[in-house]
Amino acid sequence: MAAFGVFVSTLLAPALAETPVAPSGTPPAAVTPQAPAAAGTATPSAPPAEAGPAEVPSGEVPIKATVPIVYLGKQYEEPLPLSYAEKPIFDKGIQGARLIIKEAVQAGRFVGYAFTLVEAIVPADADVVAKAKEVLKGGDAFIIADLEAPDLIAVADLPEAKNSIIVNIRSNNEALRQELCRSNVFHIIPDWAMRADALAQYFIWKKWPRWFVIRGDTPADKDYFAQVKRSAARYGGKIVGEKVYDLPPGARNTDSGYQQVQSQIPMETQGAPDHDVVWVINTDEGFGDYLAYRTYLPRPVAGTQGLQALAWDPSYTEYGAMHFQNGLPKLAKRRPVERDYTAWLGGRALTDGIMRSGKTAPPEVKAFLLSDQFKLEGFKGQAMSFRTWDHQLRQPIILGGGPRVPVSVSPQEGFLHETNLTDTLGFDKPETKCKLQ
Repeated sequence: MAAFGVFVSTLLAPALAETPVAPSGTPPAAVTPQAPAAAGTATPSAPPAEAGPAEVPSGEVPIKATVPIVYLGKQYEEPLPLSYAEKPIFDKGIQGARLIIKEAVQAGRFVGYAFTLVEAIVPADADVVAKAKEVLKGGDAFIIADLEAPDLIAVADLPEAKNSIIVNIRSNNEALRQELCRSNVFHIIPDWAMRADALAQYFIWKKWPRWFVIRGDTPADKDYFAQVKRSAARYGGKIVGEKVYDLPPGARNTDSGYQQVQSQIPMETQGAPDHDVVWVINTDEGFGDYLAYRTYLPRPVAGTQGLQALAWDPSYTEYGAMHFQNGLPKLAKRRPVERDYTAWLGGRALTDGIMRSGKTAPPEVKAFLLSDQFKLEGFKGQAMSFRTWDHQLRQPIILGGGPRVPVSVSPQEGFLHETNLTDTLGFDKPETKCKLQ
């Protein structure tokens, strides 16, 4: 099976974007006993014909099982771009899931596994827990969760979901990896601690230790700010000042909009103590993009806007990344965003785990995902793996978000760890408050 694992990882590399995607809820040819039925979708489970396996092309093997992968999401309100020239994106995530299932279907032909994508996405005012219960009527499930923290916890705590695998591709919420950690949840997207540490390491490497924070006041802003303070204490940085931005947004759709912003931002930053970096924390994207080139002092801007710590960046091209950069636009007719990548990577963790372990029951696949045998490739230059103490995916973080080429990748040179350098990003085992339940 180890040889198959290497083979499968190689197979997933070629671009397959021209292959048509199966429509949502397409019934599989054969279903394992653990396969969940899509909400409102018939999923036949007839046994194979007794006449024996059909002929398969050379190099392929008969399909042993068809495994549904469920994309469970909710249509939350998405922040609109500050510029009206930039089109809003309303299909973040699901396009990455469609791409990886298409690729996994191609790779699975050589090891006897097929996959279908069940799209279970509810409107913003609907009950995603009820949808999850429908999905779980068929038994334990493999779920890609595009959910905010409260909904993610509500789904994970369902008795029916106890033995399922839920991969979080959306929420950066720190409590999900700490006090609210759950044994059936795996985190693909980096948390705020990993993002803050990735930037902090770079600033310390650059000898920019003094940070002025200008932030919003949402719960997510406060969560990220707490991790910036932690990173400062961890790496020798100093938050020299903090300001909550409370001005109304500029009238960017009028002729004088830029003039209004150009006057506001210098006043907001004029009284700051001397600093090396303006660290902006604006998770709902209401003002952060206004800061670059408008601050009172000429200083770099980083955080949720400006230089950002990301799982994926549109400018990233290293280690075979053009496969994803080219494949997603062929499918979605737009450039990829971070959530497309985390959905793709979450789907790859599940499908690789199934094919390489030779198991289709979520509890058995979960054991494999947490073992030393599991290594996940994702164009980052190294194999990634899950932390056993909080189920966070350890991974390099790209520093980009605006420039036409990435600025850097963290961990930075000189930040050492006794086992995994990527464990210098986020909460290491001795620091965790997670008690998996």
